[in-house]
Amino acid sequence: MSELYKLYGAPLSLYTGKARAYLRYKQIPFTEVFSSRKVYTNIIVPKTGVRFIPVVETPQGEFVQDTSAIIDLLENTFTERSVRPTTPKQELVSAIVEMWADEWLLLPAMHYRWNHDNFPFIYEEFGKIAFPNMPAFIRRFVGKKLGAKFKGFVPLLGISDKTIPAIENWYEGDVLPALNAHFAEHDYLLGSRPCVGDFGLMGPLYAHLFRDPAPGKIMQQIAPNVVAWINRMNSEKQDCGMWLDDDHIPDTLLSLLKRQFKEFWPVQIDTLNFNKQWLESNPEKSVLPRMVGKHSFTIGEATDTRAVRSFSQWKLQRVLEIYQGFNDTEKASVDPFLNSLDALELMQTKIKPRVCRVNNRLQVEKV
Repeated sequence: MSELYKLYGAPLSLYTGKARAYLRYKQIPFTEVFSSRKVYTNIIVPKTGVRFIPVVETPQGEFVQDTSAIIDLLENTFTERSVRPTTPKQELVSAIVEMWADEWLLLPAMHYRWNHDNFPFIYEEFGKIAFPNMPAFIRRFVGKKLGAKFKGFVPLLGISDKTIPAIENWYEGDVLPALNAHFAEHDYLLGSRPCVGDFGLMGPLYAHLFRDPAPGKIMQQIAPNVVAWINRMNSEKQDCGMWLDDDHIPDTLLSLLKRQFKEFWPVQIDTLNFNKQWLESNPEKSVLPRMVGKHSFTIGEATDTRAVRSFSQWKLQRVLEIYQGFNDTEKASVDPFLNSLDALELMQTKIKPRVCRVNNRLQVEKV
C-alpha cells in the first residue's frame, strides 16, 4: 500500500488549486493525478458517485471529495502546521472568507473565464481531459464542446448583461485593490501563517483569475501583491509562520468583510428558505437536487436572478456552527467586531432542517 496521498484534479480546476496549495503547505506526501476522461470513468465516478474534482485518495484507499471535507479529514490526521486559528475572531473570519471565496468569488471567476478572451487557451485545457496527448488543434476542437457545459453554468450564477458591469466593478475596484493593500502588509490573511481562508481564496484567484490569460493580465496590473501571495501559496517550501497576536483582524480586510455581509450573506440565508420549501413540497425525498429554484440577488447597483444552489446551506452551517459554539466569553470578544460589520444579527440565524453530506450528496440530517 502506497504511503502517498493522491490528488485527482486538473490545473484548470478552481477547487484543485485550493487542495493542492493546502497539501503543499501541510507537507503531506502526495502525487497529483490528472483527471482525464479515463480517470473520471475508471476512478472518480465509481469511487465517489459524482463527477466533481478534486478528489483525494488516502493511503488506506478512502476517496474524499469536496475541499472542505478534504481539509477536515487531513487536519485531524496531520495536526502539525494547523490552518485553523485557535482564537475566536480569527477562527470565525478564516471560515467566513473560505465560504465567501468558495461561493461568491465564483462570479468573477466564471465571468472572466468565459466572457473574456481566454481562447484558445481554455479550449486546449478542456481538450486535455479527453485527449491529453493529442495535438493542440485537436484539443481545441474537442475542448470547445466540453467547455460548453461549464459555460452553460454562467447565467445560472446570475452573471448577465445586467450584472456583469457590477461584477467587474466589484472585482477590479474593490476585491483586487483591497487584497493588494492587505498583502502589501501581511504575507497571508491573518499574519505570516496561512489559514483556511487563504486556501479558500486560492481556488478562484489562482486557477481562473490568475492562470487564465485575460484576468491574469488584469491581476498583474492591479494587484501585484496578490500575485506574490499566489506564488507563496503555491510554494512547496513555506514557513509555518504565526497568526497575528491578540486575535487581531487587520483593518485591510474590513471593507471586504462588510460588503460580503451586505450582498453575499442574504443570498446564503435565502438559500435556507428555498431548501426548506423544497423539502416541505417533497416530503418523500431526503436528498436535495443541486438547484432548488431561482431567487433575486443584488451586487453593487445591479439586481437580477440566479439559481439557488442547495449546497450553499452546508457551507453556511459550518460558519454558523463556529460562532454559535462559542462560549459567553468568546462571544463577548467577537460580538462587537461583528456588530461593526452589521453582521451580528446574521450570526444568530437558526437552521432547520439541517443538511449533511452522505456519499457526496446533500441530504436532510437525521435528528
